[in-house]
Amino acid sequence: MPAERPDTPPLRGVRVVEVGAFMAAPFATMQLADLGADVVKVENPKGPDPVRAVGPFLEGHSSPYLRLNRNKRSLALDLKAPGGARLLRRLLDGADVLVENLRPGAMARLGLGYDDLAASHPHLVYASASGWGQDGPLAPLPGLDIMAQARSGLMSITGPPGGEPAKVGVPVCDLVCGLYVALGVLAALRARERTGRGQHVDVSLLEAGTSLAIWEAARYWVTGESGTPQGSAHQSSAPYQALRTADGWLTVGAITPNTWRGLCEALGLPGLLADERYGTAHERHGLRAELIPAIECVTRGRGTEDLVAALDAAGVPCAPINTTAQVFTDPHLSGRGFFWDAEHPELGAVRQIGSPVRLSATPARRGAAGPGLGEHTAELLAGLGLDGAEVAELLARGVVAGPETTEGGG
Repeated sequence: MPAERPDTPPLRGVRVVEVGAFMAAPFATMQLADLGADVVKVENPKGPDPVRAVGPFLEGHSSPYLRLNRNKRSLALDLKAPGGARLLRRLLDGADVLVENLRPGAMARLGLGYDDLAASHPHLVYASASGWGQDGPLAPLPGLDIMAQARSGLMSITGPPGGEPAKVGVPVCDLVCGLYVALGVLAALRARERTGRGQHVDVSLLEAGTSLAIWEAARYWVTGESGTPQGSAHQSSAPYQALRTADGWLTVGAITPNTWRGLCEALGLPGLLADERYGTAHERHGLRAELIPAIECVTRGRGTEDLVAALDAAGVPCAPINTTAQVFTDPHLSGRGFFWDAEHPELGAVRQIGSPVRLSATPARRGAAGPGLGEHTAELLAGLGLDGAEVAELLARGVVAGPETTEGGG
């Protein structure tokens, strides 16, 4: 057997089957696919992943779908059709991982729950992402990202002080849940190396969001106080927030003795540096109502670019607040090769956000854009040993579908 190339993706040889939709499960499997896993995305040909219908569109193909489902293969399979669940079990015979984010109980009603598969597929790592978890009083209820942001308390601490409730600008509970699923899968695969058995990975959007409240938990379990919206400000240290400039905003984090000194010197504010009331970041936080206006008396009179240059030179952590358009053309990110082009058979090059995980010896995979619905059905069925007549019979009964028999394949 030939030796693997030194730059082989680390999860090469790991087969993952995804029964997912929207964000959490597909984002989790995108991480695994980037790291080299062979991810087979199973979608109902009569009702595929709803993200396929989300714009903007590139020549009829969903732009979000093309990015969220890169490096995957598509199997259009109706699990509710006679023989559909049996075909999935056959696919799982050669798989290491199943990732699903249907409502708790949905897979079990198909005979595909964890308990159903653990006996016949003891090696299988079975990962479930859901709004509220696989048990508990909320488990049967639908749970989307905004509901998880609400119940986890994130919306109660996001936005300006005294303002209306605000969610984080990205679906953070969905995304963090997906990252925890990927982490849990990797941990379970490592445990399987020792035990020979898979296990169930249960991750909820609610607990994923709640796990981020590090500062708020520290405050509550000491003082009994709930967190409140702070705008861009830190919960306990200052100055650590956005400041107005003559032409926009910048952020600063001057919370150590050296960076506080650097800020005061760079902005020409020796009086603040000499004021003993501002001796520590915690003390400054308690006096933010007077401190921030005093700093902004200077920053409002200078441009963002000028301020960033001056603070950088003084060793003060700072950054402009970029628009997303500026981010996707950022020279630093571009210089590090963070953005890349995935190939698509109809669209050609489709720009992608890169993987933040940079492995020096086994880099993340940069393959194809998200597949068309059922694009790999024939290939995958052939891999299961089905002959042409068997495939034709499944196609005729609507159990599976190929790209020629599905609509809205992008």
